[in-house]
Amino acid sequence: MENSANNNPEIIVIKETQKVLDVKCALLNGSSFEQMMMNNASFKDVCITGLKIEDANLSDLEIKYAQLGGAYIHDIGMPPEGHPAYDPAAKQRPLKFENCDLQGSTITDCNLSGVDITDCDLNGMKINGIDVDELLRAYQKQGI
Repeated sequence: MENSANNNPEIIVIKETQKVLDVKCALLNGSSFEQMMMNNASFKDVCITGLKIEDANLSDLEIKYAQLGGAYIHDIGMPPEGHPAYDPAAKQRPLKFENCDLQGSTITDCNLSGVDITDCDLNGMKINGIDVDELLRAYQKQGI
């Protein structure tokens, strides 16, 4: 896609309407989407580095074959008290990570109660500074 002759892109404003956009081979750098619904939208073969999603309902989101190096995922869960969508009875549905390369990643200040880790390489993984692989070996030696 060539961009050299298009230093002043056309600005299209879409407000208070219902549309289905079929966008292909388009350069949409700097676009902004606010207070909108995109249920069942699909993005395929896209480059959206620097994407920021904020205050969003991403239930049933599926990310596949994506490079997320440098991603910063934080404050995930149900809306906190004081938020307009807060519901004290609401429960977060479980997340599922499968076939992911998370080596070198950091998980901090997260509720991991009930998490099930199965068939994963735990070499070098630490929880609160304790090497998990060593902990498991010691646990197995005790025959527990």
